[in-house]
Amino acid sequence: MIRKLLQKVFKRKKTADTARDSLTQLCTIPVKSHGLHRNQISSCALKITQELQKAGFSAFVVGGAVRDLLLGLEPKDFDVATNATPEQVRSAFRRSRIIGRRFRLVHVMCGLETVEVSTFRGPSPENTHPLSVNGITDQHGRLLHDNVFGSQEEDAIRRDFTMNALYYDPATEEIHDYLNGYEDIRSETLRIIGEPITRYREDPVRMLRAVRLAAKLGLQLDVKTAQPIGDLAPLLQNVPTARLFDEMLKLLLSGHSLACVVDLRARGLHHGLLPMLDIILEQPLGERFITLALKNTDERVLQNKPVSPAFLFAALLWHEVLTNWNSYKEHGEKPSVALYKAMDNVLAKQQKNLSIPRRFSATIQEIWIMQPRFESRAGRGPFRLISHPRFRAAYDFMLLRAESGETSAEIASWWKDFLSASQEQRDKMVQSLLSPTKKRRKRNRRKSASNKIDVSEKTAS
Repeated sequence: MIRKLLQKVFKRKKTADTARDSLTQLCTIPVKSHGLHRNQISSCALKITQELQKAGFSAFVVGGAVRDLLLGLEPKDFDVATNATPEQVRSAFRRSRIIGRRFRLVHVMCGLETVEVSTFRGPSPENTHPLSVNGITDQHGRLLHDNVFGSQEEDAIRRDFTMNALYYDPATEEIHDYLNGYEDIRSETLRIIGEPITRYREDPVRMLRAVRLAAKLGLQLDVKTAQPIGDLAPLLQNVPTARLFDEMLKLLLSGHSLACVVDLRARGLHHGLLPMLDIILEQPLGERFITLALKNTDERVLQNKPVSPAFLFAALLWHEVLTNWNSYKEHGEKPSVALYKAMDNVLAKQQKNLSIPRRFSATIQEIWIMQPRFESRAGRGPFRLISHPRFRAAYDFMLLRAESGETSAEIASWWKDFLSASQEQRDKMVQSLLSPTKKRRKRNRRKSASNKIDVSEKTAS
């Protein structure tokens, strides 16, 4: 029995080694070919690689930073990969801390910059051993634990896409490429590493990441990489909702959210994230509204202007709120009560798919609640509304509704004039909206009051 088991172990290990050798082949690319110099690396990442190499470890800048630099883009952050364990990295840098459960990492701080340092990963135990520990993956194949260390070559295989598996050595200015990622960058092709179905099952979020990177970087998805995405879309339902929200936020704030959402819907991925998008985009007003919202967001991101995630999700979910709101009103609910019920219903449904943090959901509700108040412009209402802390976001939301044709352009024009007017002009604008009946009643009250004074004076005399 033991002999058969050992034979099975060695057979599986040999198969894994053969598959790995056929998949990987180290190619060292000199600086004269790729043109990436160490002065393009952040000072913190450069310091970390130098210190680790001085201590006798291997250390490389890896992942998105190398990819972006080769594509002529400015990286948002720099990551370092090493053969040092998290504890060894932690002991080498005073300002550092170990984080993570699924895979432990070290955050090293240099001034205001934080660099993420990871230890080379190896294959999970169940991929190489028949007596694997239970709980490594769930019933769908999603990895639950991944704290297995390995070699640089094994680490390359464990990454998601070939262009994210490039290792840059600042000391030699060479790039280590095991998976032909450098050629994929040159051909503008996004290719997943390994067998696509298995890799998507390990981490379904990779499907979202593929859509986001392709749109953001202007790349074409490799045919084999793209083919199983539609069939595996339901796997997103097994991903923690908080993680889905983080990935969806990256996608929507990528500067290419419109292209991403269109691609999400085309590949059937929206069902696990924003199911109401399918309904919204089939309605002429809804489609125009969402398109304008995403287009405006992309323009702000590309211009380095601040973007509110709450505003964006308020826009994405607004037409579902409208549908519920109208339904409640048709069943006899008062408009204000109906709106609150509609908001609660939509957000509760969405929380099952995408865990929107409370700090965002509270702002989303405030934006929605203020929309009917823009239609009531008489009395002190407009003055109270502009003093609301969320007025600017709600105002921009109303302008978006007007631009899409959902609400009156006259109302939007009036509010634009109101905000640019002086206090005296604002008073006149509000006064002009009062009905003649209300004006007459006010004059009559003043007249009756003066008559009472006259009568009292006569009585006194």
